[in-house]
Amino acid sequence: MLRRLLDWLFRDRATGQYVVAQWPNLSLSLFGVCALIAIVGAGTPLALWAEIASRVCLVWWAADELLRGVNPWRRCLGAAILIWLGLQAFA
Repeated sequence: MLRRLLDWLFRDRATGQYVVAQWPNLSLSLFGVCALIAIVGAGTPLALWAEIASRVCLVWWAADELLRGVNPWRRCLGAAILIWLGLQAFA
């Protein structure tokens, strides 16, 4: 029973391999670069723009995971990040 649940949750439907995390794609890589710029340049106008860009890239990544994730775990992760970002936006 547990094995079937883990297979359903973590198996890539195309390859059959277990996938929990993958090498970062373009959106997640850009998020990391923008977030780093925002941290290093804290208090500057560049940091504000980098923070905005990092949020846009994270939304891009999470929406892509939600819509095209290779397994339910990845889709749930995308949904959770979108919900978290939405809650932060309205807090």
